[in-house]
Amino acid sequence: FSSLELSKVRNYKPKHFSFNVDGGRCDNCKGEGSLTIEMQFMADVIIECNQCKGSRFKNEICEVQYYGKSINDLLNMTIDDSITFFKSYNENKIAQKLKPLSDVGLGYIRLGQSSSTLSGGEAQRIKLASFLSHRNFEKKILFIFDEPTTGLHFHDINKLVNSFYHLIEKGHSIIVVEHNLDLIKIADHIIDLGPGAGDKGGQIIAEGDLNKIIKNKNSFTGKYLVKQLN
Repeated sequence: FSSLELSKVRNYKPKHFSFNVDGGRCDNCKGEGSLTIEMQFMADVIIECNQCKGSRFKNEICEVQYYGKSINDLLNMTIDDSITFFKSYNENKIAQKLKPLSDVGLGYIRLGQSSSTLSGGEAQRIKLASFLSHRNFEKKILFIFDEPTTGLHFHDINKLVNSFYHLIEKGHSIIVVEHNLDLIKIADHIIDLGPGAGDKGGQIIAEGDLNKIIKNKNSFTGKYLVKQLN
């Protein structure tokens, strides 16, 4: 945005298109897009900023258009929509930077979405996407994920699995704490903890590949895997 003609005329720098620093962000809400009203005896009330109308930027900043889109328009796009947008204008370098986020099943989040609104699984997948975007795989790494499929549609789980396969092909190792049967059934080695949850569990009930788990009569996971496979 800072390289566009209107930005040069107005002497806008890259900082003017960030809501994290002063310059182009709304002075009233400090780039939050909303205002918090503290209530003495009740929960705080959050309302849309009456100056920027939720855009987080000053009006004059949003007048700068990139192929008909303001910085606010772009930040409100989903990852998948933004990839399509940039590709349509041959901005393949930008689209390629965003592709790892789509590859790990995060194509539905918005470019400008606050990290505080992300679930634990989404935050883990963003870290994975960050790693995948760096092509230096010289060092072998052990990845540990805690229920990364939480909230994912089946189609997006397949994307995540493909990312896992990509890491394994490069010589990395993955440990996943998971309840999703679609992910469990493709694991090379499964450790089934139980027999119950919380203080009623913590023991290794079954261990081994898929065949060993489904043949173990004490494994609840094995019983559900049999139904899944059938």
